[in-house]
Amino acid sequence: MNYPTGDQSAAKQYEDMARDRDVYLSRARDAASLTIPMLMPPQGHSASTVYDQPYSSVAARGVNNLASKLLMTLLPPNAPFFRLTIDDFDLQELAGDDARGQAEEALARIERSAAQLIEAKAVRVPAHEAIKQLIVAGNVLTYLPKDGGMKVYRLDRYVCKRDTMGNLLKVIVKEEVSFEALPDMVRKTLMDQPDYNNVTPETEVDLYTCVRREGKKMMVHQEVKGITIPKSEGSYPIARSPWMALRFISVDGENYGRGFVEEYIGDIKSLESLTSAIVEGSAAAAKVLFMVRPNGTTRASVLANSPNGAIVTGDANDVSTLQLEKFNDFRVAQETIGQITERLSAAFLLNSSITRNAERVTAEEIRYMAQELETALGGIYSTLSQEFQLPLVNILLYLMQKEGKMPKFPDDAIKPQIVTGLEALGRGQDLSKLSSLLEYLQPLGAEAIQKYLNVGDYIDRLGASLGIDTQGLIKSEDQLSQEQQAAQEEQEAMMQQQQMADMAKGAAPAMAKGVMDYTGGEQPE
Repeated sequence: MNYPTGDQSAAKQYEDMARDRDVYLSRARDAASLTIPMLMPPQGHSASTVYDQPYSSVAARGVNNLASKLLMTLLPPNAPFFRLTIDDFDLQELAGDDARGQAEEALARIERSAAQLIEAKAVRVPAHEAIKQLIVAGNVLTYLPKDGGMKVYRLDRYVCKRDTMGNLLKVIVKEEVSFEALPDMVRKTLMDQPDYNNVTPETEVDLYTCVRREGKKMMVHQEVKGITIPKSEGSYPIARSPWMALRFISVDGENYGRGFVEEYIGDIKSLESLTSAIVEGSAAAAKVLFMVRPNGTTRASVLANSPNGAIVTGDANDVSTLQLEKFNDFRVAQETIGQITERLSAAFLLNSSITRNAERVTAEEIRYMAQELETALGGIYSTLSQEFQLPLVNILLYLMQKEGKMPKFPDDAIKPQIVTGLEALGRGQDLSKLSSLLEYLQPLGAEAIQKYLNVGDYIDRLGASLGIDTQGLIKSEDQLSQEQQAAQEEQEAMMQQQQMADMAKGAAPAMAKGVMDYTGGEQPE
């Protein structure tokens, strides 16, 4: 299908949809200018653009720290961030009543294969870049193709449209490609147009990738000057589309999200202004100027040209040093900077914010405060789990089915369940409560704990709160019964052996006496 160059062309749609994006793009550039400017460069930038660096690095350090924490939470390196579940009714229909163990084992193999696919596609590096874009700009577009790694698009490179429920309806990406990289048919068509009479292989043209929702599928095609690129048309199931338009903070009725930095832009601007004033004021205060009384006996030329330690003619009262005398003003600004820095450090989960300014700070106090700060990110985890983790799992499973590494299941039979982020926070709260329960039971004594506490169930809940599969690790009731029975049998056998030994020991004198009576009191040789 060739899309006409009129109002239906991707270029025209991009231009119209960009008007709605401009407000969000302007906010993103303001936020980037105060944190990490290269995350969202100004309009008209190039490779040689020199960015204005902010005076304060607290916000930039906070962005990098928060992005690293979110990356480790959303894509943990030592364990899969999801698990696959299957309903009992679907399992019975597919494999029968007694197939739960085999099904769990098969699903675990699929989970491990998906985790290996994440490592093979090197998703973590672009995912870290995408998370930083979300923190600063609030929006980012990712593309995970069948071949190759994930690609990240900044907000100034795409536009999107959503319905009232936040579902993605359309995405248009604008890229620049060299004229030589276009297919022959497209190049020939473009060279017939007046704008491309003097085209060279290095000439760059605008390539538009349009992804739109039609029914239960996402349709995709690419255009150059209204001409559809051959073999670029395709479709994906909605839940398995490789295009993910992510938002950090979603707002109902808006096509784009808001960034984390935008919520603290007031403190960041205040910190930048105060830091700038102190830096520039300190530079001015560091300048040393000597003033000489015009009508005095001391000559300025003599002071300027005399070496250190020289003896000159003059009067000390004729010479004075220019002083700024703004110490108290700088002190007020410095104290304000300290308060703002503390607030921003707490918001961006910097370690310095959880340490109380005191001589003795316990490890339990630091752990508790860190947990409180992590819990504050619950809403962020819930958004990213639904818009990033869950679609990523569906894409990975779809690619594994295409490559034949995973059997094809009926629709909605296999349900991915995210086990990091908000789920991990819930497990962390359970762990804290279980530990507190055991601490409160300690004064009762070991006998009372053993009498009233079901240790096996406590260990199972402890393992679940830590995210550890205790199957095969913790002894079952049958194993404990068998070991107890074996120990009891061994004890009975030892008792029987002891009884036999005691009987033999007691019978030895009687046997010896009988032998002596038989031999007349003499021991046989």
